[in-house]
Amino acid sequence: MDLKLKDEFLLKWTEYFNTADLPIVFYFSEGTGNSIKHVPKSAYGCFICELAKVRNGTDLYFNCDTITCRGAKRYSGYTDTIRDDFEYFLSCGNERVEGERYVKEPEMVSQWINSLQNIPIHRKNIVFKRWDKLTEEDNPEVVIFFAKPDVLSGLFSLYNYNNFEKNSIVAPFGAGCTSIIQFPYIERNKAFIGMFDPSARKCVPKDVLSFAFSFTKMEQIIDSMDNSFLVTGAWKKIKNRIE
Repeated sequence: MDLKLKDEFLLKWTEYFNTADLPIVFYFSEGTGNSIKHVPKSAYGCFICELAKVRNGTDLYFNCDTITCRGAKRYSGYTDTIRDDFEYFLSCGNERVEGERYVKEPEMVSQWINSLQNIPIHRKNIVFKRWDKLTEEDNPEVVIFFAKPDVLSGLFSLYNYNNFEKNSIVAPFGAGCTSIIQFPYIERNKAFIGMFDPSARKCVPKDVLSFAFSFTKMEQIIDSMDNSFLVTGAWKKIKNRIE
Protein backbone atom coordinates (compact mmCIF):
# COMPACT_ATOMS: atom_id res chain seq x y z
CA MET A 1 0.00 0.00 0.00
CA ASP A 2 1.29 3.44 -0.93
CA LEU A 3 1.27 5.30 2.40
CA LYS A 4 1.32 8.67 0.64
CA LEU A 5 -1.95 7.72 -1.03
CA LYS A 6 -3.34 6.59 2.29
CA ASP A 7 -2.45 9.87 4.02
CA GLU A 8 -3.65 11.98 1.10
CA PHE A 9 -7.08 10.38 1.25
CA LEU A 10 -7.31 10.82 5.03
CA LEU A 11 -6.66 14.55 4.69
CA LYS A 12 -9.10 15.04 1.85
CA TRP A 13 -11.78 12.88 3.45
CA THR A 14 -11.74 15.03 6.57
CA GLU A 15 -11.72 18.21 4.47
CA TYR A 16 -14.74 17.28 2.36
CA PHE A 17 -16.67 14.76 4.48
CA ASN A 18 -16.02 16.00 8.03
CA THR A 19 -16.22 13.12 10.52
CA ALA A 20 -18.00 10.60 8.27
CA ASP A 21 -16.91 6.99 8.78
CA LEU A 22 -13.74 5.93 7.02
CA PRO A 23 -13.99 3.11 4.48
CA ILE A 24 -12.75 -0.40 5.11
CA VAL A 25 -10.87 -2.55 2.60
CA PHE A 26 -10.27 -6.23 2.03
CA TYR A 27 -7.78 -8.38 0.19
CA PHE A 28 -6.99 -12.07 -0.14
CA SER A 29 -3.65 -13.21 1.24
CA GLU A 30 -1.65 -16.26 2.23
CA GLY A 31 -0.72 -14.27 5.33
CA THR A 32 -2.74 -12.48 7.99
CA GLY A 33 -1.81 -8.84 7.37
CA ASN A 34 -0.86 -8.64 11.08
CA SER A 35 -4.56 -8.76 11.85
CA ILE A 36 -6.54 -10.75 14.41
CA LYS A 37 -8.11 -14.05 13.46
CA HIS A 38 -11.88 -13.88 13.58
CA VAL A 39 -13.26 -16.36 16.10
CA PRO A 40 -16.90 -17.25 15.41
CA LYS A 41 -19.21 -17.06 18.40
CA SER A 42 -21.69 -19.60 17.09
CA ALA A 43 -22.24 -22.18 14.38
CA TYR A 44 -24.03 -19.55 12.35
CA GLY A 45 -23.39 -15.84 12.27
CA CYS A 46 -24.01 -13.04 9.79
CA PHE A 47 -20.74 -11.98 8.20
CA ILE A 48 -21.88 -8.35 7.95
CA CYS A 49 -22.36 -8.18 11.72
CA GLU A 50 -18.74 -9.16 12.26
CA LEU A 51 -17.52 -6.33 10.04
CA ALA A 52 -18.78 -3.81 12.61
CA LYS A 53 -15.56 -4.57 14.51
CA VAL A 54 -13.49 -3.62 11.46
CA ARG A 55 -15.45 -0.41 11.01
CA ASN A 56 -14.56 0.41 14.63
CA GLY A 57 -10.85 -0.12 14.00
CA THR A 58 -10.10 -3.81 14.64
CA ASP A 59 -8.11 -5.55 11.90
CA LEU A 60 -9.60 -9.00 11.24
CA TYR A 61 -8.90 -11.88 8.93
CA PHE A 62 -11.30 -14.66 8.04
CA ASN A 63 -10.93 -18.00 6.30
CA CYS A 64 -12.99 -21.00 5.29
CA ASP A 65 -13.14 -22.25 8.88
CA THR A 66 -14.12 -18.97 10.56
CA ILE A 67 -16.87 -17.81 8.19
CA THR A 68 -19.90 -19.67 9.47
CA CYS A 69 -22.53 -18.23 7.13
CA ARG A 70 -22.85 -20.57 4.14
CA GLY A 71 -23.76 -17.72 1.83
CA ALA A 72 -20.75 -15.62 2.82
CA LYS A 73 -18.53 -18.67 2.35
CA ARG A 74 -19.71 -19.00 -1.23
CA TYR A 75 -19.57 -15.27 -2.03
CA SER A 76 -16.00 -15.11 -0.65
CA GLY A 77 -14.73 -17.96 -2.82
CA TYR A 78 -14.42 -20.70 -0.19
CA THR A 79 -17.00 -23.04 -1.69
CA ASP A 80 -19.06 -23.44 -4.81
CA THR A 81 -21.81 -25.46 -3.16
CA ILE A 82 -25.26 -24.18 -2.22
CA ARG A 83 -27.44 -25.34 0.66
CA ASP A 84 -30.12 -27.86 -0.21
CA ASP A 85 -33.38 -26.29 -1.41
CA PHE A 86 -31.71 -22.88 -1.68
CA GLU A 87 -34.10 -21.85 -4.46
CA TYR A 88 -36.96 -22.48 -2.03
CA PHE A 89 -35.13 -20.91 0.91
CA LEU A 90 -34.75 -17.63 -0.98
CA SER A 91 -38.34 -17.72 -2.28
CA CYS A 92 -41.52 -19.39 -1.09
CA GLY A 93 -40.18 -22.24 1.03
CA ASN A 94 -41.31 -25.87 1.00
CA GLU A 95 -41.95 -28.70 3.45
CA ARG A 96 -38.22 -28.87 4.31
CA VAL A 97 -37.24 -25.21 4.57
CA GLU A 98 -38.86 -21.92 5.52
CA GLY A 99 -38.70 -19.37 2.72
CA GLU A 100 -37.24 -15.88 3.14
CA ARG A 101 -39.62 -14.68 0.38
CA TYR A 102 -37.14 -12.35 -1.31
CA VAL A 103 -37.95 -13.78 -4.75
CA LYS A 104 -41.37 -14.78 -6.05
CA GLU A 105 -40.58 -18.21 -7.50
CA PRO A 106 -37.85 -20.88 -7.05
CA GLU A 107 -37.22 -20.88 -10.79
CA MET A 108 -36.29 -17.22 -10.66
CA VAL A 109 -33.73 -17.99 -7.94
CA SER A 110 -32.20 -20.73 -10.10
CA GLN A 111 -31.88 -18.30 -13.00
CA TRP A 112 -30.20 -15.75 -10.74
CA ILE A 113 -27.71 -18.31 -9.41
CA ASN A 114 -26.80 -19.39 -12.94
CA SER A 115 -26.19 -15.76 -13.94
CA LEU A 116 -23.59 -15.13 -11.23
CA GLN A 117 -19.86 -15.17 -11.79
CA ASN A 118 -18.26 -16.52 -8.64
CA ILE A 119 -14.88 -15.82 -7.07
CA PRO A 120 -12.58 -18.77 -7.93
CA ILE A 121 -12.23 -21.33 -5.15
CA HIS A 122 -9.17 -20.69 -2.97
CA ARG A 123 -7.80 -21.34 0.52
CA LYS A 124 -6.41 -17.88 1.24
CA ASN A 125 -7.32 -15.61 4.13
CA ILE A 126 -9.52 -12.59 3.55
CA VAL A 127 -8.11 -9.61 5.45
CA PHE A 128 -10.27 -6.62 6.45
CA LYS A 129 -8.90 -3.31 7.71
CA ARG A 130 -10.14 0.23 8.17
CA TRP A 131 -8.41 2.72 5.89
CA ASP A 132 -6.40 4.43 8.64
CA LYS A 133 -5.04 1.07 9.83
CA LEU A 134 -3.43 0.16 6.50
CA THR A 135 0.30 -0.45 6.35
CA GLU A 136 2.87 -0.59 3.58
CA GLU A 137 2.57 -4.40 3.53
CA ASP A 138 -1.17 -4.38 2.77
CA ASN A 139 -2.49 -4.84 -0.76
CA PRO A 140 -6.15 -3.70 -0.79
CA GLU A 141 -8.36 -5.08 -3.55
CA VAL A 142 -11.78 -3.58 -2.73
CA VAL A 143 -12.83 -0.41 -0.89
CA ILE A 144 -16.11 -0.44 1.06
CA PHE A 145 -17.89 2.60 2.47
CA PHE A 146 -20.77 2.31 4.93
CA ALA A 147 -22.48 5.62 4.32
CA LYS A 148 -25.46 7.74 5.25
CA PRO A 149 -27.44 9.44 2.43
CA ASP A 150 -25.42 12.68 2.26
CA VAL A 151 -22.12 10.81 2.18
CA LEU A 152 -23.51 8.31 -0.31
CA SER A 153 -24.55 11.22 -2.51
CA GLY A 154 -20.97 12.50 -2.48
CA LEU A 155 -19.48 9.10 -3.22
CA PHE A 156 -21.96 8.46 -6.03
CA SER A 157 -21.15 11.80 -7.67
CA LEU A 158 -17.40 11.45 -7.10
CA TYR A 159 -17.29 8.01 -8.70
CA ASN A 160 -19.23 9.29 -11.70
CA TYR A 161 -16.80 12.21 -12.10
CA ASN A 162 -14.31 9.94 -13.89
CA ASN A 163 -16.59 7.07 -14.84
CA PHE A 164 -19.48 8.82 -16.54
CA GLU A 165 -21.25 5.85 -18.04
CA LYS A 166 -24.86 4.76 -17.81
CA ASN A 167 -24.23 1.69 -15.66
CA SER A 168 -20.99 2.53 -13.89
CA ILE A 169 -22.86 2.36 -10.56
CA VAL A 170 -25.37 -0.42 -10.02
CA ALA A 171 -27.44 -1.98 -7.25
CA PRO A 172 -28.06 -5.62 -8.23
CA PHE A 173 -30.00 -8.11 -6.16
CA GLY A 174 -27.87 -10.03 -3.69
CA ALA A 175 -27.01 -10.64 -0.07
CA GLY A 176 -25.18 -7.98 1.90
CA CYS A 177 -21.86 -9.80 1.52
CA THR A 178 -22.44 -10.25 -2.21
CA SER A 179 -22.67 -6.50 -2.70
CA ILE A 180 -19.41 -5.71 -0.87
CA ILE A 181 -17.27 -8.76 -1.72
CA GLN A 182 -18.28 -10.81 -4.76
CA PHE A 183 -19.59 -8.10 -7.07
CA PRO A 184 -16.86 -5.43 -6.66
CA TYR A 185 -14.08 -8.03 -6.60
CA ILE A 186 -15.17 -9.54 -9.91
CA GLU A 187 -16.47 -6.47 -11.77
CA ARG A 188 -13.60 -4.02 -11.43
CA ASN A 189 -15.14 -1.28 -13.59
CA LYS A 190 -18.30 -0.75 -11.56
CA ALA A 191 -19.29 0.51 -8.14
CA PHE A 192 -22.00 -1.28 -6.17
CA ILE A 193 -24.58 0.19 -3.83
CA GLY A 194 -25.74 -2.47 -1.39
CA MET A 195 -26.96 -3.51 2.03
CA PHE A 196 -30.57 -3.64 0.90
CA ASP A 197 -30.79 -7.26 2.09
CA PRO A 198 -33.22 -7.25 5.06
CA SER A 199 -31.34 -10.17 6.62
CA ALA A 200 -28.15 -8.08 6.79
CA ARG A 201 -29.71 -4.75 7.68
CA LYS A 202 -29.84 -5.63 11.36
CA CYS A 203 -26.04 -5.42 11.29
CA VAL A 204 -25.80 -1.80 10.07
CA PRO A 205 -27.33 1.45 11.34
CA LYS A 206 -30.84 2.15 10.07
CA ASP A 207 -29.71 5.04 7.84
CA VAL A 208 -26.65 3.40 6.25
CA LEU A 209 -26.04 1.66 2.91
CA SER A 210 -22.80 0.37 1.39
CA PHE A 211 -20.82 1.66 -1.57
CA ALA A 212 -18.06 -0.66 -2.81
CA PHE A 213 -15.66 -0.68 -5.73
CA SER A 214 -12.28 -1.98 -6.83
CA PHE A 215 -9.23 -0.40 -5.23
CA THR A 216 -7.89 0.26 -8.72
CA LYS A 217 -10.34 3.19 -8.91
CA MET A 218 -9.23 4.74 -5.63
CA GLU A 219 -6.21 6.70 -6.84
CA GLN A 220 -8.31 8.17 -9.63
CA ILE A 221 -10.96 9.24 -7.15
CA ILE A 222 -8.47 10.81 -4.74
CA ASP A 223 -6.85 12.78 -7.57
CA SER A 224 -10.25 14.13 -8.59
CA MET A 225 -11.45 15.40 -5.24
CA ASP A 226 -9.91 18.88 -5.36
CA ASN A 227 -11.26 19.59 -8.86
CA SER A 228 -14.72 18.10 -8.47
CA PHE A 229 -18.06 19.34 -7.13
CA LEU A 230 -16.60 18.93 -3.63
CA VAL A 231 -15.16 22.46 -3.87
CA THR A 232 -18.51 24.06 -4.79
CA GLY A 233 -20.92 25.94 -2.60
CA ALA A 234 -23.57 23.28 -3.16
CA TRP A 235 -21.41 20.62 -1.56
CA LYS A 236 -20.27 22.86 1.29
CA LYS A 237 -23.88 23.14 2.44
CA ILE A 238 -24.16 19.35 2.52
CA LYS A 239 -20.74 18.94 4.11
CA ASN A 240 -21.75 21.16 7.00
CA ARG A 241 -24.51 18.75 8.02
CA ILE A 242 -22.41 15.57 7.73
CA GLU A 243 -21.59 14.04 11.10
